[in-house]
Amino acid sequence: MAAIPTPVDEKVKKNDELATAILKDKAKPNRLIVDQSISDDNSVVGLSQTKMDELNLFRGDTVILKGKKRKETVCIVLSDDTCPNDKIRMNRVVRNNLRIRLGDVVSITAAPNISYGKRVHVLPIDDTVVGLTGNLFEVFLKPYFVESYRPLHKGDLFSVNAAMRNVEFKVVETDPSPSCIVAPDTIIHCEGEPIKREEEEENVADVGYDDIGGVRKQLAQIKEMVELPLRHPQLFKAIGIKVGLIHHSIA
Repeated sequence: MAAIPTPVDEKVKKNDELATAILKDKAKPNRLIVDQSISDDNSVVGLSQTKMDELNLFRGDTVILKGKKRKETVCIVLSDDTCPNDKIRMNRVVRNNLRIRLGDVVSITAAPNISYGKRVHVLPIDDTVVGLTGNLFEVFLKPYFVESYRPLHKGDLFSVNAAMRNVEFKVVETDPSPSCIVAPDTIIHCEGEPIKREEEEENVADVGYDDIGGVRKQLAQIKEMVELPLRHPQLFKAIGIKVGLIHHSIA
């Protein structure tokens, strides 16, 4: 007589299947672990040349990146000789647009059909232009886009440093939509009132892992021993490791 599965057996089986699915997902060649970018360019991600060859990507190709909550963005890919083959390097602006953090996994796909834009509409985030006067287009946007051929994706944020200020802009609309490349002939509209930051949109001025220097080994240990078990508890439960935090303070 066959044994009747118990709720515990079903739960263990479900956890095992979920853990296996995560591991298989990470094994796909276009699924890469997010690492901090050496440069701070909002439009660029870095891969090892070996990984670029494997994915049939060339320097300067436009790619689509997919993160969490069905978020995606477009960037230019460049080779980075110091980047491990299983990682992709991007700055905080790109990570925020994808709703991801360092150590998360994203997918990358070539996007050869993204065309030059006819026009784009961008507006500043209100909390980054407080007390700022002058022509935003001439001071911030024109130098940022001139001869750069930067890709933009509707709904994304990007930051521009100029005149000793950092101003964040949101891509309100692109034509064609939802993505395009800003070329010299692209009309850039920036008329309109500054817009409020949405709740899930982090301020690039907030402190994160990448603001802490000189302790890469310690940060790696924290991610491995604390963050990873909390963010992927099913992996550890599947191999019999209990996940949790013990809070301790001196009385």
